[in-house]
Amino acid sequence: MAENEELVPTERRLPESLPRRPDYAIDSAPAGSEGYSYIRAYWLIVFKRRWTVLTVVLTLVTMVAIVSLKSQPVYEATARVEVEADTPQIQSLNDLYRGEPGMTDDYFLQTQVNVLRSENLAWRTVQQLQLGDNPEFTPARRGGERSPAVSENVVQNNLIQSFRGHLRVTLMRDSRMIEVTFDSTDPQLAARAANALVNNYTEYNFHQKYDATRQASGFMEQQLDELKAKVEKSQQAMVDYERKNLIVDIGDKQSVVEQRLASLSQDLTAAQSDRMQKQSLYELLNSSDSQAALTTQDPLIQSLDEKSATLREEYVDAVGQYGPNFPKVQRLQAQLNEMQTMLDRARKRSVTRIHDDYQAAQGRERLLANAVAHEKEEVGKLNQLSIEHNLLKREFETNQQLYSSLLQHLKDATVSAGLRATNIHLVDSALVPTFPVRPRPLYNIMLSLVIGLVLGVTIALVMESMDTSIKSAEDLERLIGVPTLTVIPMARSSWLSKGERSRESGVESIVLKHPTSSLAEAFHILRTAILLSTAPQPPQALLITSAQPGEGKTCTALNLSIGLAQRGVPVVLVDADMRRPGVSSPLGISSNGAGLSTILSGAHTLDESLRQYEPVPNLWILPAGPEAPNPADLLSSPTMREVLRELRGRFTHVVLDSAPLLLVTDATVLSGMVDGTVLVVESGVMARRGLARAQKILQSAGGRVLGGVLNKWDARSEGYYAYYGSYYRGYYRAYYGSYYHRYGGKPKEPSSGDSVANKL
Repeated sequence: MAENEELVPTERRLPESLPRRPDYAIDSAPAGSEGYSYIRAYWLIVFKRRWTVLTVVLTLVTMVAIVSLKSQPVYEATARVEVEADTPQIQSLNDLYRGEPGMTDDYFLQTQVNVLRSENLAWRTVQQLQLGDNPEFTPARRGGERSPAVSENVVQNNLIQSFRGHLRVTLMRDSRMIEVTFDSTDPQLAARAANALVNNYTEYNFHQKYDATRQASGFMEQQLDELKAKVEKSQQAMVDYERKNLIVDIGDKQSVVEQRLASLSQDLTAAQSDRMQKQSLYELLNSSDSQAALTTQDPLIQSLDEKSATLREEYVDAVGQYGPNFPKVQRLQAQLNEMQTMLDRARKRSVTRIHDDYQAAQGRERLLANAVAHEKEEVGKLNQLSIEHNLLKREFETNQQLYSSLLQHLKDATVSAGLRATNIHLVDSALVPTFPVRPRPLYNIMLSLVIGLVLGVTIALVMESMDTSIKSAEDLERLIGVPTLTVIPMARSSWLSKGERSRESGVESIVLKHPTSSLAEAFHILRTAILLSTAPQPPQALLITSAQPGEGKTCTALNLSIGLAQRGVPVVLVDADMRRPGVSSPLGISSNGAGLSTILSGAHTLDESLRQYEPVPNLWILPAGPEAPNPADLLSSPTMREVLRELRGRFTHVVLDSAPLLLVTDATVLSGMVDGTVLVVESGVMARRGLARAQKILQSAGGRVLGGVLNKWDARSEGYYAYYGSYYRGYYRAYYGSYYHRYGGKPKEPSSGDSVANKL
């Protein structure tokens, strides 16, 4: 492209709406990248915040090391005791063979552990060892003077708590062994305290059993006296009852009466059967005389009946043969009459006999029934006597058994009280320790190092998750939907001279002063990206802005203008931030009171306000001018459009540095007058919501956002960019070094055969 050719302004186009991708807390690789690794992403976060992790680790390790080295050595002494099942010395066979439940055994052992930790044993041990005079156990007295009683109680409680703080009682697993461990700065005291506590525990266990036995014996003696009186009283009542009722042996008497009642009952049953049989025969005779012969079954009557029948046959034969008046017939007739008379008398006697037998059976039944009733009354009376007697006898036997049992327990308790035996056995006495158990400096330091690393990494991940700022180019593209034109690394002090570091300047013209640095190369990439953003024609008027102040928009505008001017085309940098101008001072240009504000107000012309930058002859500067009371009104006036039209006609590129978007409307007004807008975003500072708001403001105003610039990016926070920068930094340093040496520090004019990239 020839230098005398003017660039025709491209047609303004609204930015295309790019699809947004969801925000991720960690996204160190592009979406859909097969090589994405969460482990690598976490590692990059830790590497980025390595100073936080190192600070936490060093702080924790230092504190632990100081405490461990300054702490006094502590010694531990351990005594071991065996606790057997708590069984009495004198046992019965049932007690010996009665099993103990496992749960009860566990409760018993845990109770013994709690006894060893009790305040009573602790205070006895404190008194024996006179720990109140030991500075290690004497707490600091606070709160001024107290009354003697209150002060003594407070001191006692403090000594007990201090002693228990040095004590550790442990029940060994799957055994009846208990470990008593005591720690102290004095090894002798540690051993004496552990042994003293075990001895006090043994004495306490013995005295507890002895006192309980003596107390039980006294109680049993009192109960024995009461039971003895009850036995005597019940026995006397039983004897009086037997004497009153003439009872010698109620068992034999009861057997005789019961046997007699049973015999009478059987006789009564037989009499009732006989009476019912004779009653039925008597009633049958009374009902029909014809049945008397059949019913009585008397042999005499049967014989008479046979003889009467024989005579009747003979009489019938004789009557038929001789006639009724024949003597033989008359004789037979007389015999028949006499036989009939005899038969009637026999029948009457039989009926009379049956009636007498029936009357006798009734009388016998009546007598037996009276006898059975009488015997029943006797049995009832005897049973009543037996019940009362059994009650008195049972009461007497019960009292006698209780008395005998209690007397036996009393004898056993008396024997047990005289035996000095216990279920607590000392297995190991506490020996004087020779090596301290703490502090262990090396172990504590290593443990604090591990804990510090875990804590530091956790804090780093929490800080990263709470950080909503833009940290990478991917975050910028994903949020506002436009490409990242370049990533400008954070400036290092080694790139600047001593004078520049003292003035905190030099970065504004880094492209000119340090062309081989990676920072300058980032601005070269920005220049190339802008020139190719609207191919085939690059944008002529550019607006450089940011969402908030301090993000590096002025530095970006200066270096971009210098880079564009180094191509050999005329470039003008317009300081459109009339509220806080920042272009003239870094370049050392004096405005002499003329600038954009005076042009828009009609005080000066464009030629009077333009200033040429001598180190770069093709670069012109239009200062902001004096502070104006209404910058937004001036920038939105038709005069501003005329000024931009005139600058387009005279310069190939017009770069405008404007005020921040979120604070004032200056950049919003100018975005509609230029070919494109570049958003400068400070890495790690700019919040996502603020950047999204700035991008919406530009879209609402009709401005075209060409892309974003990620500024002040820490190259050491991302492994990919760090490798990329180190690789190409060396290459371009070598290339530009030979390039400037060969051409004497002046850029070579591109030939017609150069590629588009070389032209740019």
